[in-house]
Amino acid sequence: MSRVGRQPIQLPKGVEVTVDGVCVAVKGPKGELQQSFDPAMTVTVDTASEGTTVRVARPSDQVKHRALHGLTRSLVNNMVLGVSEGFSKNLEIEGVGYRADQSGAALVLNVGFSHTVNVDPPPGIELKAVSQRKITVAGIDKELVGRVAAQIRQVRPPEPYKGKGIRYEGEQVRRKAGKAAGG
Repeated sequence: MSRVGRQPIQLPKGVEVTVDGVCVAVKGPKGELQQSFDPAMTVTVDTASEGTTVRVARPSDQVKHRALHGLTRSLVNNMVLGVSEGFSKNLEIEGVGYRADQSGAALVLNVGFSHTVNVDPPPGIELKAVSQRKITVAGIDKELVGRVAAQIRQVRPPEPYKGKGIRYEGEQVRRKAGKAAGG
């Protein structure tokens, strides 16, 4: 049995989960998320005296079902965490003259191009320039937060020689030695 998939998901106070066929809807204080999953997986909501839990079950021990078991449980757990606490990713900007500014809900990036780069957030995502060198991407959908952070990083990924660019907080950039002097 999947070690991830067999663990029940404890629901915090104020979070409701409804299962409608192959669609799971999670509603909480920060918002509402919906996700469809493989019809082979069964998601059940158990209401007991010690609290409400969500369980995911699989029909057989086939490799595909074992993989989907853990995946489905992780997706539902991320939805529960998102609507109760939310997710955020932090980005750092490294380089002389590189900076980020807030313009309404959008970000304006100056990262060494002859023009500025405007980044508009998709619905459900909040972009914040904490300082000129720090950006925070926040939202309730973990996948969307990660995708938007990756798109911002892709504007100017860190280069290996000087380390200039946009990187995730705590990301280690492998550095290369410069060109050796000829002789």
